[in-house]
Amino acid sequence: MNNILSVNETYNDIDCSQKPLQKGEYENCIFNRCDFSNFDLSAYKFIDCLFNNCNISMINVNNTAFRDVNFSDCKMLGIKFETCNKLAMSFLFNQCQLNHSSFNNTKIKKTIFKQSLLHEVDFTECDLENAVFDNCDLQKAIFEHTNLEKADFRTASNFSINPEINRIKKAKFSVFGLAGLLEKYHLTIDLK
Repeated sequence: MNNILSVNETYNDIDCSQKPLQKGEYENCIFNRCDFSNFDLSAYKFIDCLFNNCNISMINVNNTAFRDVNFSDCKMLGIKFETCNKLAMSFLFNQCQLNHSSFNNTKIKKTIFKQSLLHEVDFTECDLENAVFDNCDLQKAIFEHTNLEKADFRTASNFSINPEINRIKKAKFSVFGLAGLLEKYHLTIDLK
């Protein structure tokens, strides 16, 4: 199959189990209500694209390029982002479900996560400097040897971050989030 180049196209209601998206490079494209679940997107390239209200769960992303890609209201369960092409990898996630996904050992500085569910997401050894977690639920998310310098957790909830094994210099937290930094000590904190 020859790779295609698609520029400034809009794709609506594609179901990749019925009609697979052609392998290639997609630039400035919009994907609305598409179902990519369990699809193999290995070696595809997405540059300046928008995925809106798509199911992108359990996809294979070996050497897939995501550069300046915006995911809005997408279901993205169990994605191994560490297998992506790491050159200029950058995303924005808005109202997405990223539960059980992994960013292990990736460099995604300045990534913005807005109103997203990040349950049990693995951020081990990830570089999240200047990242923003705006109204995100980080229940059981894993932060180990993670660079969180200047990251913004002021409106995030349910996170547990061990300051002894993560870099948190100049990170931002609200007074209500301080418990997430002290959880390992099993303290009872009364915020009344």
